[in-house]
Amino acid sequence: MTQSAASRVTKPREETLRKREEILSAGLEVFGNRGYKNGSLAEIAEQVGMTHAGVLHHFGSKDQLLLEVLLYRDRTDVEHIEGQHIPDNLELFNHLIATARKNEGRPGIVQAFAVLSAESVTDNHPAKAFFANRYANLRDEIRVALNAVCDKDDPPTDDAIEFATCGVIAVMDGLQIQWLLAPDVVKLADSSAWAINALLSSAISGHTRRILT
Repeated sequence: MTQSAASRVTKPREETLRKREEILSAGLEVFGNRGYKNGSLAEIAEQVGMTHAGVLHHFGSKDQLLLEVLLYRDRTDVEHIEGQHIPDNLELFNHLIATARKNEGRPGIVQAFAVLSAESVTDNHPAKAFFANRYANLRDEIRVALNAVCDKDDPPTDDAIEFATCGVIAVMDGLQIQWLLAPDVVKLADSSAWAINALLSSAISGHTRRILT
């Protein structure tokens, strides 16, 4: 293949990838602001200077675009990590806190996640399976990390591990909503770090003490 022919092949591919990224970024903003149901392909298309049909050419359907937007959002969390996968063991919790700190500078992405994850519990939502699998995988990863760092001579109960696992996720998601509503009051990263440390301290020690009934 001549150099000019190779350039003609490469250039359209680069332009296609760039345009897809623009559509995903616009989709993240529109779905985050309006939700999936009220966010229109026409508005997304307008933001990137395309037609409704042009967006469908790249993604096929609104449902497929939503799933690609969610994957795009998740990629931004790990794009700076070697292997582009969240770390294991104690470093997993440091990563969660670092993500909360990073999120303080990107409210649009946090808003999109909060809106779409809440919407996904409704009947027949196209992202329901995505979020169910995402939370299941995250619980698995946190559970493994907790078991890896707990006191082997005095291990916590299975219940303590499970409650802490769900609690870490609840803290992360709940604080994001509070922060979106009151960013000048809620310190997202610092509050996340405090709460996760408290959960880890309680679960890892093997002496989880019930205060409330």
